[in-house]
Amino acid sequence: MADYNLAVIPGDGVGLEVIAEGRKALEAVASVTEGLSFQFTEFPWGSEYYRETGNLMPEDGIEILKGFDSILFGAVGDPNIPDHITLHGLLLPMRRGFDQGVCIRPAYLYPGVESPLAGKKAGDIDMVIFRENTEGEYAPVGGRLYAGTAHETVVQTNMFTRRGTERIIRAAFEYCVRRDKRKKVTSVTKSNAQSFGMVFWDEVFQEVSADYPQIETESLLVDRACMDLVRWPEDFDVMVASNLFADILSDIAAVVTGSMGLAPSANINPEKEYPSLFEPVHGAAFDIMGKGIANPLATVSAVAMMLDHLGEQEAAQKVDNAVARCLQERTVLTSDLGGAASTSEMGDEAARQIREG
Repeated sequence: MADYNLAVIPGDGVGLEVIAEGRKALEAVASVTEGLSFQFTEFPWGSEYYRETGNLMPEDGIEILKGFDSILFGAVGDPNIPDHITLHGLLLPMRRGFDQGVCIRPAYLYPGVESPLAGKKAGDIDMVIFRENTEGEYAPVGGRLYAGTAHETVVQTNMFTRRGTERIIRAAFEYCVRRDKRKKVTSVTKSNAQSFGMVFWDEVFQEVSADYPQIETESLLVDRACMDLVRWPEDFDVMVASNLFADILSDIAAVVTGSMGLAPSANINPEKEYPSLFEPVHGAAFDIMGKGIANPLATVSAVAMMLDHLGEQEAAQKVDNAVARCLQERTVLTSDLGGAASTSEMGDEAARQIREG
C-alpha cells in the first residue's frame, strides 16, 4: 500500500485553476491503481498571502514542507507585485531550500497537436531540457550602491559551483542513457562572452562527457541554440544549460510543440532527502487568469512526472497515456489547442481518460 502525503500550493493566477485539475488526475489514477492513495494538504501561499502578511510564505514554510513526499505547485506572480518579489518569495526559496538542483522540462509534439512550424508532424519534435535550478544567473548575489543618485551602481553576479554544474550535466547524460532516442546531449552556454562561468561550464561538460563515450555531444552558444530550436527542433534530443538559458530555451521548446499549456516541469532533489516539486511551465498567465480557459494538461503531465519520481511508473504511464489520448481524439480541448472547453472540462476529460484507459 503506497499512501503519499502531498503538499499542494496553487499559488497565483491560473495556478489556482489548473492545480484543481491536477488533483483530479491524481484522484483518478488512484481509483484505478491498486494500493495507491494520496493525502492532500493545501497551502494558501502566494500573492494574496503576501498582501495579508507581507510574506509570500510563512517564515517556517520550508520547515513545514519538509515532511511531505512531493509538492504540486501552480504558479506565482501578480500584476501588482514586482516579479522579483513574488519569484524570490515563494518558488525560488523552495528550489534552494530543498536542493532541487535538477529541473527537467520535456517538450514533445503530440499526435493531434499542430506545431506553429510548417511541416512538423507528431514525434518530429521530442526533446528534454535539463536546467540547473539553484544557482547560475538566478543566484541572489549582488547589490545596489548609491541608489537613486547619479552614481548608482548595480552588481548582479552569476554563481557556478562544481557540485551544481557537474550534477546537472551528469543528470542529463544519465537520462540520455536511459532514453530510447538518438543518444545526444547538447550543452548550451555563452562562453565567447562570459569567459569565467560559461567557460567553466564548458570544461565540466567535457569532463563529464568523457564518462559517456556512447553519447553524441555538441556545445552551442545560446543564440545559435535558440535559432536552431526554431529552424531544426528535430535535431535536439537532450539539452542541458544554466538556470537562465534553460529557462528561455524551454519556453521556446514549449511553443514549437504547440502550446505553453502542454509543458510540464519537475524540480528534483536527486538524493530524495527533501521533497521534489512539480509544476506547469506556463506561470501565472495574467492575460487569461480568472477566465476558466487555461489548459490544465501541463499540470496533468507534471502529475505524471511526480508519479514517476515517486516510483509509481505504472500510474505515471496511465496519466501520460491519458494526455496523449485527449490530444489525439480532440473531442475536448481548450482554446489554445483550437477547442472551446473550459479548464475544468479539460480536467474532467483527462480524468475520464485515466479511469477508462
